Amino acid sequence: MRCVIARYPFELTKNGVLASMKGIVPEVVTGASVTIGRRRYPVKQVGRVITRQDPRDFTSGEVVRALTRLGFSCDEHPGTAPASAPTPFESAAALLGGVAAKV
Repeated sequence: MRCVIARYPFELTKNGVLASMKGIVPEVVTGASVTIGRRRYPVKQVGRVITRQDPRDFTSGEVVRALTRLGFSCDEHPGTAPASAPTPFESAAALLGGVAAKV
């Protein structure tokens, strides 16, 4: 599949991306991510590997669009804590036996 990343055309295939990422250890995911095989990689790391460009030269959106078109599962936002998780104040109040007041 032909795609443009950082104003440069690339011919990407799903097997080519899989081969490029084989043996690459995932960095910590703090933003957009993509699942390749059983691993979750930051999109910028994958873009750096498959394009051999500096991550500052392209946006994560460009790489997400290309990888989505190839059939990879992309997530635009990092995993966050569930909405029902207690705040640190509520956790501390529960440990001390008090009732946490909502502000």
